[in-house]
Amino acid sequence: MDMWIKVFYDMSANMILPTTAAFAIAAIGLNVHFGFTGLLNMGQAGFMLIGAYGFAISTIAGFPFWAATLVTIAAGVIFALLLGIPTLKLRGDYLAIVTIAAAEIVRMVGRASVLNDITGGSNGLAGERFRNTFAVLSPMPDGQTTILWFTFDNTGVNGWFIRIVAWSLVVIFAVLVWLLMRSPWGRVIKGIREDEDAVRSLGKNVFAFKMQALIIGGVLGAIGGMFYILPTSLQADAMGRNMTFLIWTAMLLGGAATIWGPVLGSILFFALRIFIQGTVDILVPDAILNTQQTEQFSWIMVGVALMLLVIFRPQGILGDKKELNFNV
Repeated sequence: MDMWIKVFYDMSANMILPTTAAFAIAAIGLNVHFGFTGLLNMGQAGFMLIGAYGFAISTIAGFPFWAATLVTIAAGVIFALLLGIPTLKLRGDYLAIVTIAAAEIVRMVGRASVLNDITGGSNGLAGERFRNTFAVLSPMPDGQTTILWFTFDNTGVNGWFIRIVAWSLVVIFAVLVWLLMRSPWGRVIKGIREDEDAVRSLGKNVFAFKMQALIIGGVLGAIGGMFYILPTSLQADAMGRNMTFLIWTAMLLGGAATIWGPVLGSILFFALRIFIQGTVDILVPDAILNTQQTEQFSWIMVGVALMLLVIFRPQGILGDKKELNFNV
């Protein structure tokens, strides 16, 4: 029984991790791209990485937290412009290929040895070098606090303060996207997803609207990258192709073109993986699968679950099939 209690504790703890919140923020941004605009962006990890580098490098250079956050946002905007100006006239698979290539370029440049003094190269940047400007903003007293069955430091690396801030931002960004999609701008964006030629025939500048959506979703991805590295460290390889695919999994699990789908999908994604790994650890002897192998098996089962989801419920948990009629 104690082993099952530990599994469910680990599940619930992973559901409120700041890295889970960072995933949710990036997934909300990807949902603006794909779910609402119909842009097949396969490089959201690139926005996360460029935002993480912007925050970490500017903080190490002596910028205060708020200035470093502005650098993060600016990095997301600039990357969106550089990526979008030459590519947004592409459709479907062509755009997907370009965006995943752009994200890989960011990763390879970040880990290049010639930039060791700036980006840390393949070794990355240690969290101690850039997280203190955030920690000192905490109004919470020193010590620990227990809420429900969770006991964490108030202002530590993985404490309550960063959880409160990260999940508050998740709610704020989800509400902002909801307001945007209820506005005339949002209706044009969804019209582009359905049939951009029809929207163009109405005199709308489709390219400009796509660029605006790319910038908004990219900035959310950059902020997600910033919060992803705050409790850990900055490693370029940690935000590679796999990261983009995991964000896509979270978004599709919850439901594309929904407001809370990316948030729910991110939470369930991490909880499901921990549940699978813990269950296999309990039920399968170490002689058959050791701990490392059960972790690998959990990723395999998450992939299988995604395949079944796409086949039998492509709209996700909260989605609507009518929202999936993309013209890409």
